[in-house]
Amino acid sequence: MITHTAPTWQVAETGGLETSWVELGAAALHARGRVAAARPAPYWLTYELETGEGFVTRRMRVRAETADGVRELELRQDGGRWSVDGVERPDLAGALDCDLGLSPVTNTPPVLRHGLHRGPGERHFLMAWIRVPDLTVHPSRQTYTHLGLDGGRATVRYASGDFRSDLVLDRDGLVLDYPGLAGRIA
Repeated sequence: MITHTAPTWQVAETGGLETSWVELGAAALHARGRVAAARPAPYWLTYELETGEGFVTRRMRVRAETADGVRELELRQDGGRWSVDGVERPDLAGALDCDLGLSPVTNTPPVLRHGLHRGPGERHFLMAWIRVPDLTVHPSRQTYTHLGLDGGRATVRYASGDFRSDLVLDRDGLVLDYPGLAGRIA
């Protein structure tokens, strides 16, 4: 069974909004989204994320519009081999996920793959992190730790370097609240 949902977040860090149209299956996710941001300078972003079995990223396409023009990115992963706009990126080898900067939607696949929204666990990841709005891709070490359940909500700690935030997730593993970054408004 596939669940269709369209969460909208108010993104405090950018003074903007993000809506993502999400199709969530038993082992895969597809999301199309739009972002309107005011900080650090205004930009618009559209993206499409496609995962394969086990919620592993297969493709992420992003388009950013700024005062300087339009940038586009196509990030692909096939059997552990990553490419950015057709150029192989061995520094991303071993990553299973991409992480779109300042977007709560890309926190969901690693959480779902390991059931961290349902029960105990801590997982360490290498991510293909996409900085916005310049759309550069960097390897990023991240940790997700299940902290607890409260009704239909889970709290999962996200950590990368010195940054930490306790994410509140719904039953489907989608972010409700990402303190300091975004909160769901619809």
